[in-house]
Amino acid sequence: MNDEREDVQPALGTRGEPASWTPAEPGAPVALARPDFGDARWSYLYKERDTGYADAEPAPGQVAEANRRMRGAPVSDIRGPFIHAPLWGWEVATYFWLGGTASGSAFVALACDAAGDHRSAAIARKVALGAVAPAPALLIADLGRPERFLNMTRIFKTRSPMNTGAWCLVAFSGSGALAVGCDLIGRPKPGRAFGALTAALGTYLGSYTGVLLACTSVPLWSGSRTILGPAFVATATATGAAATRLVLVASGLPHGHPTRRALGAIETASMLTELSISALGERRLGDAAEPLGRGRPGLCFRTAKSLVALGISLRLLARRTGSREHELASFVYLAAGLLFRFAWVYAGQDSASDDEVVAEVARGDHEARTLSVRRSPLPLPDVVRRAYGEAIRLTSLAIERGLRRSNAVR
Repeated sequence: MNDEREDVQPALGTRGEPASWTPAEPGAPVALARPDFGDARWSYLYKERDTGYADAEPAPGQVAEANRRMRGAPVSDIRGPFIHAPLWGWEVATYFWLGGTASGSAFVALACDAAGDHRSAAIARKVALGAVAPAPALLIADLGRPERFLNMTRIFKTRSPMNTGAWCLVAFSGSGALAVGCDLIGRPKPGRAFGALTAALGTYLGSYTGVLLACTSVPLWSGSRTILGPAFVATATATGAAATRLVLVASGLPHGHPTRRALGAIETASMLTELSISALGERRLGDAAEPLGRGRPGLCFRTAKSLVALGISLRLLARRTGSREHELASFVYLAAGLLFRFAWVYAGQDSASDDEVVAEVARGDHEARTLSVRRSPLPLPDVVRRAYGEAIRLTSLAIERGLRRSNAVR
């Protein structure tokens, strides 16, 4: 606009600056506006008997029945995207693997202490601390800025798996460091106590990542909410046992030692459990499990299952030859655990990009949305589920109110 030809000086205030909120004439009406929402009186939502919508009274239950009927109606034209695919990359998948390995190693340390093998327990605690040490750096690399990770620890939200997971990571790392420190200065009893605390925290660190995925709207993850937590725990146990066993062998633990044999059996049993849970999840998901069988996630998933089969074969062969196939099997299980994590993360990204499956899951049509409830291995009455959910809700709110009060006092 040419300022020399046209007058653009505002009637009130200064040009280029916000106008005053004070009206030019106190009490003056606003042009073209009616008081008390009078402009909206034309709508049937505000004016009775203005349209036929307000006069028609639905029969009891008619609206609910229409909603249920339309949920099952076919959708002729699906136009997405409906949700954004998660932007997690290799950093998050590697963090899932390292966190699981650390928690599994903490379990091994507690078991070794209970069995009286305190030397192996001390080494297992060092393995747990070494595995979890890169985890914060990986999370910060994924978030982009260090302050974002720090902001996650400014509050404590019991209903947020991501927030509680960040707190658990900090607590696990701290207790693990204290346990290793006590071992190094020759204080075994406090070291075992901190090791037990680390193992207790590891039960959440090794499983919350699966719960975190299941809480999203991604069809593959939300449809697998009954199996992701147990599957991640099984893989964490296997990789933790494998990592600890390899370090124990490198430290000179003799061949045929009970701890070596026990850890080998734990690795194989945990990986077989992972395979069984994954097969169950694929059967229940139906079409929603297709991302686990195609592209990059399909390659990772198939390779992981093949490596598990190879590890089992090596263990069976080592029973006959007594050679180092046991150690090779531990390496294979570690690689399989990493590929399982990559497969689930990448497959979820592909699943979120499938607009048809996302729409079906949101409408309640897809089998993945209902199988986890209809075929639950532990079916509970509705009243029990409601009571449990209400108890969790009230407990979470009470904790949050207590934290607010303590912050206000400080």
